Amino acid sequence: MPFGILECKKMELVPGTAIMGDKDSNETPPEYAHIPKDQLKHGKGRFAHIILVPQPSDDPNDPLNWPQWQKELILLIIGLSAGVVGAFGPMLSPGFVEVAADLKITVETLSQATAWLILTLGLCVFLLNPIAKIYGKRPVYLLASVIMLVTSCWGAASKDYSSFLASRVVSAIGMAPYEILVLATIKDIYYVHERGTRIAVWSLFLMCGIAGGALISGYIIENLGFRWTFWVCAILFGVFFFGIVFFVPETTYRRPPGLVAQLTANEKTTDYLEDNEKGAPVQLETAQNTAEIATPPRMSYLQSLRVFTGKYSDASPLKIFARPFILFFYPSVLWGFLLYGTTLTWIVVFSVVNGVIFVEAPYNFSVSQTGLISLSPFILTLVGEVISGPMNDWICVYLTNKNRGIYEPEFRLPLVIFTAILGSVGFFGFGATIHYQTHWSGPVLCFGLANMAMAFASTSVFGYVVDCYPRLSEEIFVSVNARNFLTFGFTYFVNTWLEKNGILIVFSALGGMFLFCCALTIPMWIYGKKIRSWIGRNTWLQEFMTDDE
Repeated sequence: MPFGILECKKMELVPGTAIMGDKDSNETPPEYAHIPKDQLKHGKGRFAHIILVPQPSDDPNDPLNWPQWQKELILLIIGLSAGVVGAFGPMLSPGFVEVAADLKITVETLSQATAWLILTLGLCVFLLNPIAKIYGKRPVYLLASVIMLVTSCWGAASKDYSSFLASRVVSAIGMAPYEILVLATIKDIYYVHERGTRIAVWSLFLMCGIAGGALISGYIIENLGFRWTFWVCAILFGVFFFGIVFFVPETTYRRPPGLVAQLTANEKTTDYLEDNEKGAPVQLETAQNTAEIATPPRMSYLQSLRVFTGKYSDASPLKIFARPFILFFYPSVLWGFLLYGTTLTWIVVFSVVNGVIFVEAPYNFSVSQTGLISLSPFILTLVGEVISGPMNDWICVYLTNKNRGIYEPEFRLPLVIFTAILGSVGFFGFGATIHYQTHWSGPVLCFGLANMAMAFASTSVFGYVVDCYPRLSEEIFVSVNARNFLTFGFTYFVNTWLEKNGILIVFSALGGMFLFCCALTIPMWIYGKKIRSWIGRNTWLQEFMTDDE
């Protein structure tokens, strides 16, 4: 029972658990002594003691074998795209009053336009996931970039509310891939011990986009009008489109069986364990034992620019479409949905109410000053991401070394402690400081701390769920991002709730729900491994979640 995590005795190697080596020992842990050490590939430099998970193949086209500069360039391009997508939703918030007047609608109607965008976004992630799973991520990224470019121009040229609303709703189709595919791309090209930092980088782009977008758009709206916020987005998406065309090849890869095989979750598991209890060795196969696979030639640069590079799943689209609905009820995924969903939804609530609260007494901010409020979350999110990613990876490596080289996905969870502390101050503090009309620095600082909590939450949540079920990363992100329906509900009626109950009650309620979701991390830490084992031994679930027909 390492660090309070309950062990499972019904599987030799629980899904998600991985052997990553032991820094303090030259011996492979006894559970994996049957695998020749020279067949296991290790990291480089200060990670030379770590056994790579997943194990890369000998194929030069395997994304895990790509040069490090290429991996980082891919992350930079899609990360920047995700950042602008993050800004696209709330960028009008500093000028809600002015934009509503320009379109001849009420502020509540304008906030509902954002809600409809979020609802459509929630639906689109379910529809686009089967396409990306079967035909790869590259064609979906390209389609998304074109849609964002077109809808940005459309929003800039809109003359009335109907056209404006339509452009916002259609843009959700282009935004959806950046909700589900960026983290799946990180899973494709990085090893387990590298993912925490890269997830933090993605989250940095996204959260800084949400915060920084409002910071910049306030000045644009005040000086040039709200339509120029869309023109700026159009220019950026045009640049990113060419970046994706020339520098983001397909990262999906059909990986051959790894060197470290897991016990299959079928009726044979019990037989294996019974033999093992009698002293017989557990039979685990490696790729080298089953077949000699010829190494294909490296794909040329021009070949890598193809939009379609093959079919990556044999499962039916209907089967892939249905998986997120089942995965939603996996305890780890449901936990991720609750923690990530509530935290991000409450952050979106900030963007909806700030444009109303700070333009009125006692603050009486201008549009540009309201935009400057976002400087606090921008800076604190930047600090949070710089700290949370490397800290998450360091904690994982440290606990893995203490656990004789055995990595558990639950090692991603301690970061939630920081999430709970920062979020409590942010949510409860914002409501109290606005209610008691303190100096503007009070609510602005609390706004920033809440965003900083989001930085720690996203790094922990996505690192955990990816490591629990790496083959199902796309479907899991669809399930977690069902939080868009939660966000839709809150943004649709939050202004009415504020008018009825007041800022103190509303944000105290949000803070209470946030703390409850954080507290659910405790049972996940204790029972997470046993839950993963039960799911790994469920024959129907394993068959349904495989890509074979």
